[in-house]
Amino acid sequence: MAMLSRKGIIIPEDYVLTPRLAEDLSEPRFRARERRARFVAKNGACNVAHKNIREQGRFLLDVFTTLVDLKWPYTLLTFTMSFLCTWLLFGMVWWLIAFGHGDLDAPEDGAPVPCVTSVRSFTAAFLFSIEVQVTIGFGGRMITEECPAAILALIVQNIAGLIINAIMLGCIFMKTAQAHRRAETLIFSKHAVIALRGGRLCLMFRVGDLRKSMIISATIRMQAVRKCTSPEGEVMPLHQIDLLVENPAGGSGIFLVAPLIVCHRIERGSPLYDLAPGDLTHHQDLEVIVILEGVVETTGITTQARTSYLADEILWGQRFVPIVSEEDGKYSVDYSKFGNTVRAPTPPWTARQLEENRGSLSPLPVSPRSIVRRRNASKKLRPRFTISDEPS
Repeated sequence: MAMLSRKGIIIPEDYVLTPRLAEDLSEPRFRARERRARFVAKNGACNVAHKNIREQGRFLLDVFTTLVDLKWPYTLLTFTMSFLCTWLLFGMVWWLIAFGHGDLDAPEDGAPVPCVTSVRSFTAAFLFSIEVQVTIGFGGRMITEECPAAILALIVQNIAGLIINAIMLGCIFMKTAQAHRRAETLIFSKHAVIALRGGRLCLMFRVGDLRKSMIISATIRMQAVRKCTSPEGEVMPLHQIDLLVENPAGGSGIFLVAPLIVCHRIERGSPLYDLAPGDLTHHQDLEVIVILEGVVETTGITTQARTSYLADEILWGQRFVPIVSEEDGKYSVDYSKFGNTVRAPTPPWTARQLEENRGSLSPLPVSPRSIVRRRNASKKLRPRFTISDEPS
């Protein structure tokens, strides 16, 4: 029997909804939770639409960048039209020169020396214009020393053709060597995790480079983007807060020869200091943006790779599995497990609660396939949680 889905509930196709059931399904708990718009997409694209720009002329002040930013079909169309327009324009110039000199009506035999030989129509002038701009030699049509205006037109058209060719080659090179092309081989884990590291809650993600060529002077930055309201009542829909980044080498610089786990220690002053496990499924305004910058070793061009994690893409109580092993005297990286995680012993508390109760907690034992219970010395707080080392 065919099944239909309504509000996330599977209902038989021939089932008739009663008014009471239809009303129940319309309750907020049955409604599909709308996913908030991302500020930065998973592939690094910024999800921002620019509207009502009145000063469009500013884009013409930087023609080269405008051409590079155009999509390939528009870029090719622009170059094609620029060639055709210059050919037609100078074809008209050569036709006018021939017309003014009287070369169009002159007979074949006994005619005076023309400005351009064999140019007796606009079609011939157009073909001569193409030969001037894209070749270094001539066939049956060639310029003579009879007309100084023709010599000047030849010089101007050659200079115009060189400028168009230089712009075209530069744009094609820049479009094919753009920095985001190199960023396609810089990958981030699909999910971020929150777990204990060194007795502190840490937000962690994994980053890797698929190419053997290095990213020189690579740095990592993290920002939390959330909607907030100032004490004066000003609403800031995209308030950006820097997150302190720590990596195995210390500091924000990384040596990305193999995949690394980069973490942010959730301490006092962090915007995640009061984040609880339950907030990850209901927190609609939190987005963590990750930015990796560095210089491409082979080209020397600065590249930037970006990604983001929404609240429901952050896994509480998980850690990444190891993917680097030593085989035959070399280190091997298994990218099939790049984003795999396993459960880690993590209390269901915020970083603030963990810091407040640290002194009254006993050491946390870890044993495979066991239930670990941590008891507070205070009678008011008795947290319980289950820990398993089995992969999720």
